[in-house]
Amino acid sequence: MSDSDNGNVLATVDPSSVKRVHLVGVGGTGMGSFAGMLKAAGYEVTGSDENVYPPMSDMLRAWGIPALTPYRPENLDAARPDLVIIGNVIRRVNAEATAARERGLPQMSFPAALGSLFLAKRHAVVVAGTHGKTTTSSLMGHVLAAAGRDPTFLVGGVTKNYQGNYRLGQGPHFVVEGDEYDTAYFDKGPKFLHYQPRSVILTSIELDHADIYRDLAHYEASFEKLMTLVPADGHVAVSAAWPNAVTLARRARAKVTTYCGYEGVEADVVARSVQLGPEGARFDVFERGESRGVFVLPLAGRHNLENALGVFACARGLGLSPDEVRAGFASFEGVKRRQEVRGEPAGVLVIDDFAHHPTAVRETISAVRSRWPDRPLWAVFEPRSNTSRRSLHQAEYARSFTGAARASIKIPERHDKIPPGEELDVPRLARELTAAGIPSVAAGSVAELVEEVGGAASRGGLVLVMSNGGFGGFIELLLARLSNRKD
Repeated sequence: MSDSDNGNVLATVDPSSVKRVHLVGVGGTGMGSFAGMLKAAGYEVTGSDENVYPPMSDMLRAWGIPALTPYRPENLDAARPDLVIIGNVIRRVNAEATAARERGLPQMSFPAALGSLFLAKRHAVVVAGTHGKTTTSSLMGHVLAAAGRDPTFLVGGVTKNYQGNYRLGQGPHFVVEGDEYDTAYFDKGPKFLHYQPRSVILTSIELDHADIYRDLAHYEASFEKLMTLVPADGHVAVSAAWPNAVTLARRARAKVTTYCGYEGVEADVVARSVQLGPEGARFDVFERGESRGVFVLPLAGRHNLENALGVFACARGLGLSPDEVRAGFASFEGVKRRQEVRGEPAGVLVIDDFAHHPTAVRETISAVRSRWPDRPLWAVFEPRSNTSRRSLHQAEYARSFTGAARASIKIPERHDKIPPGEELDVPRLARELTAAGIPSVAAGSVAELVEEVGGAASRGGLVLVMSNGGFGGFIELLLARLSNRKD
């Protein structure tokens, strides 16, 4: 049997007969959050992983979801599942994946299960694109909730308004972050192809995930497939700052609305009289030439203003009034690990952000500078993703740290998915930044970074930490180092 034969087995099973669900790889953020949503929806839920660490271990415990370790066929005996959900980090040889195949248990990927068990009965609002998916989908979900639409949402970060990755509502709308990464070992297509979109926000398209996409054309092809899924009575809101995204969006049968938060770009929804400062963004929204009044968004940066306009365009398509959107914007508290203040020991402000693509690094530095313009910014960056570890964006990274007073970049450890000779040259990057007027160092270890930054960061300064992972506990270690410093 080929891998493709092991995929959407639920197609032969009545979804209403599914009562007990077992998730293989439950320790991941997306899988763990989906487990919580399944539990809240009334399913009996179990999970397994090699190891389960905080915070997900604490969350699963609070939700009453057993997390069995390590992976063993016996875990399926304990779970007695009607459906096994396979995480995308699970390989075909995994003990439980193998046992599920041998026993003929219905198994699905997380995206396919989400589509079948939840999205088929809802109006799916899919937020897709290279940048800004988590913040945009979180804001979209909050605007609907603040307007009394009682939505469901599942996003890739912890929303501060709801202290979680998901919300289970009774309204017709389900907002989901549409990831273009592959789905499972038996399904190498993008996750978002399972999400049955009726409304889409397309934020941007720029080559990412170089471990699975050959080039930009290959990457764009996945979004073109997403557009073909939007029905004629659906709606696509697309950023006009990305002409290639607009071209792809117009291939959909649905109505297309363009938006843009940047000067000099024509669009259906635009911002005027933009003020970016310590309190976030204040701006006038114009919709097809008509003023909709002043909006306030308590998030820093032009890119977040851009994301908000995408939400405005989509929300209007869903029937919300400008005043309802305005209220949702004003009460949005943001997402953890997106410009999140982690502490200010020894007078040094420490900010945590998920930025890893060079565009995200540039926009995040710009946003943080606009919010704290008087603080010298020390950028600390970990190239951790399969794309950021590669030399693909070597030149772009050298232009992405504008606005930083200093930079420290972690040299990644060797990764078996990065071909020899294609690694990002971090020492070279540090030299180029230094030559451009941003004193920079390439650090070989987290301990080296902690000592360097913790010892030299000045009172009144700001340390912006950018990584799409745990960074070896760097922030926690830095906070402790600064707290123990005797200035």
